[in-house]
Amino acid sequence: MTTRARLEERMIFDALERRGVAYEAVDDRTLVEDLQAGPAVRYSGVFNRIMSHTRSVYAARLFEASGHQVLNSSQVVETCGDKILTSLALVRAGLPTPRTVVSVTPDGALKAMEMIGYPAVVKPAVGSWGRLLSKVNDRDAAETLIEHKQALKSPAHNVYYVQELIDKPGRDIRVIVLGDRVAAAVYRRSEHWITNTARGATTERCALTPDLVKLSLRAAEAVGGGMLAVDLIERSSGELLVTEVNHTMEFHGLAAVADVDIADLIVEHVQEVLLR
Repeated sequence: MTTRARLEERMIFDALERRGVAYEAVDDRTLVEDLQAGPAVRYSGVFNRIMSHTRSVYAARLFEASGHQVLNSSQVVETCGDKILTSLALVRAGLPTPRTVVSVTPDGALKAMEMIGYPAVVKPAVGSWGRLLSKVNDRDAAETLIEHKQALKSPAHNVYYVQELIDKPGRDIRVIVLGDRVAAAVYRRSEHWITNTARGATTERCALTPDLVKLSLRAAEAVGGGMLAVDLIERSSGELLVTEVNHTMEFHGLAAVADVDIADLIVEHVQEVLLR
């Protein structure tokens, strides 16, 4: 299932065809399910690459309810698509993460930022591609940000996810985890404090050290496991922290510098899990 064929989906389609795997690319915008009648078509398995978090969760649940195995599962999608749920899972597992404070009111948000200390980072609980991230340098900026979010009227803007700003070395790390193995890792570098390839970061290969592999596998396990991208950042001391775990990862930047065929490894994992 996919919303549109991005570069990653086209790479996956090519890998499926090279391996001779029969597949149907289903656009989630065409999905119409009669809950009483059940699905009109049955599949050996469902590979979920839907872009919208909400649609991805419900589509996965619909197929799971009809007996299909879905990769990634609805539980994993729900957890990874919500930064608060992800952080709760990581903290519950005892993994190192940036200090995080959550509030659901404007007054609470201001208190959360004061607790974290300035500069603080405010992120939407649900969102991707580095959008709507704010670095809040002082109380005046905090009050202005809160006022603007309140004016937007969306219930999503009443949830405040506040983290400490990590003094990282101009880069973060994206690690591709496929089940119980780490496939590859890449540094994402930028002069901007947001190190996301969607925001212009460049990529270079990152060595798979034992500490990086262990932490990435533990992070993937904490959210339920599957086919995931674990995002890490380094403190100036070298300590690795887990920031996010992504369930529908983009990997074209990583694929450009990796010494392995990421799309082929993904398809291999899909075959192992869904077609065994």
